[in-house]
Amino acid sequence: FAIEIGEILSEVLNTHITVEALPNGQMYFNIADRIMNSTLKKNYDLITGYAIDVQTELNHNAGLKIKGQKPKLNQSRIDGIVERLSTEEFEKIKWILDEPIKNFSQSIVDDTAKANIEFQAKAGLKPKIRRVVVGDCCDWCKEIEGTYEYKDAPDDIYRRHRYCRCRVEYEPGDGRIQDAHTKEWRDPKREAKIEARKKIGIKER
Repeated sequence: FAIEIGEILSEVLNTHITVEALPNGQMYFNIADRIMNSTLKKNYDLITGYAIDVQTELNHNAGLKIKGQKPKLNQSRIDGIVERLSTEEFEKIKWILDEPIKNFSQSIVDDTAKANIEFQAKAGLKPKIRRVVVGDCCDWCKEIEGTYEYKDAPDDIYRRHRYCRCRVEYEPGDGRIQDAHTKEWRDPKREAKIEARKKIGIKER
């Protein structure tokens, strides 16, 4: 959902914000501030609204009568986008309306996961956090890959660089693992039992 929302917004921005449409071909601060704050905050509202509903349902399914927690809006990240757009020549900086917009949208899911993990840890659960590399990732992602106790997890475990598709999963302590980006639950013990059942009756060659 977050990826789709980010791609839609990026497409709209690139369609309607062009050098020809801007005064003197420049996106001045007042223009960038008005456009980016309103659109990215709307993204935040859409994505967190959906993520909180999903998180609440997942908590209930896991036997946790806890409402999904809403993360704070990362205003500093929006401010950074506004500053770059308003201080550099638009023709050279318009790439910010592409992947960084999608990245910002995905980071809202990461922030939601982080807020809920921290809340559940404070509630007495002992979640573990796992960073899983995806595809031909960079050396930084490979270095931070691994499983950590909540209190021992690196501060950068939620960080997402450009084009990053790595996953952050957390385990609340009941043996079930949830992907912090896709919100999909996995139960390793149940999966192991299913695999064992599949092999019943199969003779070894």
